[in-house]
Amino acid sequence: MADMGSFREAVSAWAAGGPGDPARELATRLSVRTAVLLEGPSDAAAVGALAASRGRDLAAEGVCVLPMGGAMSIGRFAGLLGSPGLGLRLTGLCDEAERHYYARGLERAGAAEQEFFVCAADLEDELIRALGVGRVEELVRGEGDLRALRTFMGQPAQRGRTAQQQLRRFLGTKKGRKIHYGRVLVEALDPDGVPAPLDNLLASL
Repeated sequence: MADMGSFREAVSAWAAGGPGDPARELATRLSVRTAVLLEGPSDAAAVGALAASRGRDLAAEGVCVLPMGGAMSIGRFAGLLGSPGLGLRLTGLCDEAERHYYARGLERAGAAEQEFFVCAADLEDELIRALGVGRVEELVRGEGDLRALRTFMGQPAQRGRTAQQQLRRFLGTKKGRKIHYGRVLVEALDPDGVPAPLDNLLASL
């Protein structure tokens, strides 16, 4: 049975050089109207967790949340999914340091008018600032990772970094950890404490 996961897989295969017909057929069958382009799966986990907390079923609404596998892929995905390709509305998140990649990629794809929401460093940094270092450490403890965090923070390379910077780096030190905490951190947010880029993105869908 076709679902939004099938569409994501078809688009990823298309972006990797495969045929576009499967993605086109699924877009029509699933009534896809919007593609949320994100750098990686941890961002997708965070968007999915916030949508669920607000009672939203994005797939049922015709919204595909799509990790691209890196900011440099924005031009490729925008060309396939935007007006030159499937004609979907495009939106998503980008990091401040990569804003120029997005602007250039969207312009090349004829999608410069599409609205993306900018995180100061990245989404993990936004979430840590929103929750506060103490609360994030409580969540890390609750997930059974406190010992690993303390070991990481004691490494010489972490000296001179703030606790917030250390936490952000810690989330990326083990495969799957950023994805896991993308959901955990969002679920711990107060309803009125959601970082603006994430909050505005969901409100725009």
